[in-house]
Formats: sequence, C-alpha cells, structure tokens
Amino acid sequence: MDLNEKFTYMATGQPYDDLDPKLVALRAQATATTQQLNAEVDPNKRVLLFAKLVGKVGSDPMIEPNFRCEFGRNIQVGDYFYANYDCVMLDGAPITIGTHVLLGPKVGLYTSNHLFDPTERQTGGCIAKPITVGDNVWIAANVTVLPGVKIGNNSIIGGGSVVTRDIPANVIAAGNPCRVLRKITAADRTGFDGHDLSAK
Repeated sequence: MDLNEKFTYMATGQPYDDLDPKLVALRAQATATTQQLNAEVDPNKRVLLFAKLVGKVGSDPMIEPNFRCEFGRNIQVGDYFYANYDCVMLDGAPITIGTHVLLGPKVGLYTSNHLFDPTERQTGGCIAKPITVGDNVWIAANVTVLPGVKIGNNSIIGGGSVVTRDIPANVIAAGNPCRVLRKITAADRTGFDGHDLSAK
C-alpha cells in the first residue's frame, strides 16, 4: 500500500509494521527537517520550515527549539499555536490541535505505542490512536499525553501530568494518571487585559 493508505490504516488503531521502509524513510526526512528548523534563527524561515514539516498549520505559529516529531504529516495545528522548548510529537496517528494552544517545555504527545507481546514488538509491531487538543488549551511543562486522548476546549493540564484518558472542557486537571481537579470559573479572572496591572 502507498503512504496515504498506510497512514489511513494506522489511524484505525490496528497493528502495523513500524519498520516498514517507507515509514523509516519518512521518519528520517522528518528528522532532517526538524534539525533545520531547530538550527534556524530567522523567525519567518522557522515558520516556513514548520509549515513544510506538518500537514496543516494556522497563522502565527511559534515553535521553540528543539522540536521533534516522527513524521510531521499527521500533525495539524490551528492559529496562534505555541510550543515551548523540547516538544515531542509522535504522529503515527493524527495529532489535531486547535487555536490558541500553549504547550509548555518538554510536552510530549504520543499517538504511537509498541505492542505488548515481546516477539511482535521485536518485529516492529506498533499501534497508533489519534490525539485531539481543543481550542484555548494550556498543557504545562513535562506533560505526557498518551494515545487516543482528547482534551476539551479551554482546559489546563498541570505540569508533570500523564494524561491517559479524555479530559473535558473548561477544567483544570493534573496528576499521574491525570484527573480533573476543578472547573475553571469566573473567579479565576484577575482583570488582566494585556497590560501590566502595576502600571494602572
């Protein structure tokens, strides 16, 4: 099967051969592009390299070094996406990210997983399940998001969390495994309007 068919199959969550030469070649290509991206200092050129790497990108992305991904083509990000230092995305299945999403340092989004049987694992057996991140989400530093997870609009994932299941919209969640702590409410507003409050 061609690469499009391969990735369509992989997104179903069925076992696939991670050592397929076509996947190995595409992974090497993505690594080369991320190395260019991470070495580039011109912000406009960085945006162009990121757009070349991923499947779809909105306006004004900001990607800090060192960004890493497995294939790139299965990543879609909305407008005003920000990824802080050392972000990793393993996109064996689609990673879909909404608008105004913030990723803290060392965030990892991992759609792929090795098979549990050791013999199948040795022969390249993997599965992948999509990850979806809604609009206005903040994922704090050192968070791991595992295959198949959906994070709802406006939610916050606390630093160091391991997200193993879906997180609803409009909540603060944290822990290992990550769980909802409370809803985000009007009481969380500080009055900040884009200007330093000390200047008022």
